[in-house]
Amino acid sequence: MNKAIERIENAILNNENILVFGDYDADGVTSTTVLVEALREKGAIVDFYIPNRFTEGYGPNEEAFRQAKEANVSVIITVDTGIAAVHEANIAKELGMDLIITDHHEAQEELPEAVATIHPKVSDTYPFDELAGVGVAFKLAHALLGKLPRHFLELAAIGTIADLVPLQNENRVLVHYGLKALTSSTRPGIKMLKEVCGIEGNVTEENVGFGIGPRLNAVGRLQDAKLAVDLLLEQDLDVARELAEEVQNLNQQRQQLVSDITKEAEKMIEESQFHEDSVVVLAGEGWNPGVLGIVASRLVQSYSKPAIVLGIDHDQKQAKGSARSIETFNLFENCMEIKDRFISFGGHAQAAGMTVSLDDISLLRQDLNELANQKLSSEDFQPVLRIDKQLDMEDISLEFIQEIEKLAPFGMGNPKPLFQLAEHDASEIRLIGSKQNHLKMNFQKDTKSIDAVGFGMGHLYPGISPHAKMSIVGELGINEWNGRKKLQIMMKDLSIKEWQLFDFRGSRHLQKQIQGLDTEKHVALYFDSSTEIEDWMDDQLQVIHIDQWKNLSSEDVSHLWFVDLPLSLEQLSNVLNEVKPKNIYAYFKMNEENYFSQIPNRDHFKWFYGMMMKRGRLNLDKDRAALARSRGWSLNFVDFMIKVFLELQFVKMEDRELIYVTKPAKKDLTESATYQLKMNQIEVEKTLYYSTYIELKKWLNSKMGEGRLKEEVVHGL
Repeated sequence: MNKAIERIENAILNNENILVFGDYDADGVTSTTVLVEALREKGAIVDFYIPNRFTEGYGPNEEAFRQAKEANVSVIITVDTGIAAVHEANIAKELGMDLIITDHHEAQEELPEAVATIHPKVSDTYPFDELAGVGVAFKLAHALLGKLPRHFLELAAIGTIADLVPLQNENRVLVHYGLKALTSSTRPGIKMLKEVCGIEGNVTEENVGFGIGPRLNAVGRLQDAKLAVDLLLEQDLDVARELAEEVQNLNQQRQQLVSDITKEAEKMIEESQFHEDSVVVLAGEGWNPGVLGIVASRLVQSYSKPAIVLGIDHDQKQAKGSARSIETFNLFENCMEIKDRFISFGGHAQAAGMTVSLDDISLLRQDLNELANQKLSSEDFQPVLRIDKQLDMEDISLEFIQEIEKLAPFGMGNPKPLFQLAEHDASEIRLIGSKQNHLKMNFQKDTKSIDAVGFGMGHLYPGISPHAKMSIVGELGINEWNGRKKLQIMMKDLSIKEWQLFDFRGSRHLQKQIQGLDTEKHVALYFDSSTEIEDWMDDQLQVIHIDQWKNLSSEDVSHLWFVDLPLSLEQLSNVLNEVKPKNIYAYFKMNEENYFSQIPNRDHFKWFYGMMMKRGRLNLDKDRAALARSRGWSLNFVDFMIKVFLELQFVKMEDRELIYVTKPAKKDLTESATYQLKMNQIEVEKTLYYSTYIELKKWLNSKMGEGRLKEEVVHGL
């Protein structure tokens, strides 16, 4: 540090031209801003240069250094870059320029030759080696100005959070005070960034991580990052507003690019069977290298594997891109083992950037997969949520959450505590968001109410039954709206241990209700051969008749549908004894005439028998309809009693006349097959169709037996 300050002060004293050489991400942009402003405060003649991601790539390059020499630059100070620039350092020396390196990236085997290298990991004595690039620049500004540069704290917070360094030790202090500075910032560029992000009130680490940081990053991902530095340096509010709007537009373009490339990458993975690899290595035509780091992150989230995503440049016969990794696979160390596969490479344990020859892409894939297969087990690819504590509803309060928030700022190295709320059923489950891709639930107990929100978890909605007892894991927070504060848990995962019943009885729009449901291993069983099977059901489910049931393996039935009602409860019991479904879908489709709304009871039969005994005969063509009208019965009602009496031989039929049989044999109604069938049907309908959800689940559960309950993990946990 002393050597760096001495050389800079001499340059200022002698009116030498100083160039700050930065990087194009949010950390590099804020680092550049900090050092440019600090040098200007000291009266230096200073300019800045950030390489173009697409034409120059990452880090210092010979051409840029030669241009600096032509512009009479005598001192180059790198920020957030330079620790791997061995060749460029030699060029600077050859050209007669002094190089000062400030960086925090992983040092490689050979260090560049420079006047001074300020790098916490390279130092033997510096007590904290996890500063971001902006943290190192902040330290240089501190030494240069001779006092703590509080006016740079807001910039230090942005770069530190955006670069995902651990929020511990000095980083924690910088971010804590930096967020306070961001809240009350008078810097025009920051004010306008907050405006386009919709940030009001106290600025949080989430506001930076998901709002300000991505927008500053978007500039360098799509074009020259100079715009982002200009915005942060700008002193005029109106000009800053215009620059911020331009940044916002670029961010929207970036979002669309990421979405499009991610879809292409996922399609490539499935078609090329890359999902079977331990490390996913992809290269695509027309892929913008500036957004490939985000695409790689998306793939890591989806597949739980390290991912390298490269954009092909046929003219250069190269592919350039980014990599992201899982916790158990150190990208930097493993890639350094095969560094000959790269034209250029740099980065951290979990993130890296590289350029590869087109001829070496398949070899790179092969080498990295060999390394991963040697070092990792199947368990290493399982994403793990470390739950800090299990809570009951009564444990959660505004005061408790406010205590937790005292541990902020949260981030890398100091994650928000994860809490598990166990075995509760939601009073409300619904989809939210313009694309209906987020899940929202509400849990209630006594007078307490907690909202649970799962961003991007909307795909789970069709797999959660309304009365399911579930455990959820997430971060506690307070949702404040119009002055009202509500308890909230931001879900990270959920689990349902018991089998679930999905009640679709009487549904007229079933196809719409199951939209988005993965119907693999869904078997739809029907009992009555005359039941009409709907086209969509034939397309999406494996539909079989009860006669074919014995041909089916129980392992093939993870999800069981009942299309119509069985002929008897025993018939359904036999099915449930043979399978262990994770979920049951009760449709039990019925025709209108099957409803038992009008079934004769014994008094009805008694009256009808007395009437026949008194009249002796009944002409069905002349008297049947009149009899039904006089009693307020349906014709089906009357015909049912007639059929039962004919079977019991209480009456006989001659030429469409019902004739009373004198002195018939004594028989009970239950001896009639028609009566038995109807009573059986009534019992089936009563148990399976007209029961409540809880009654139906209890009955089904009793037939499956206690030992047949099977855990259903809806999403990881």
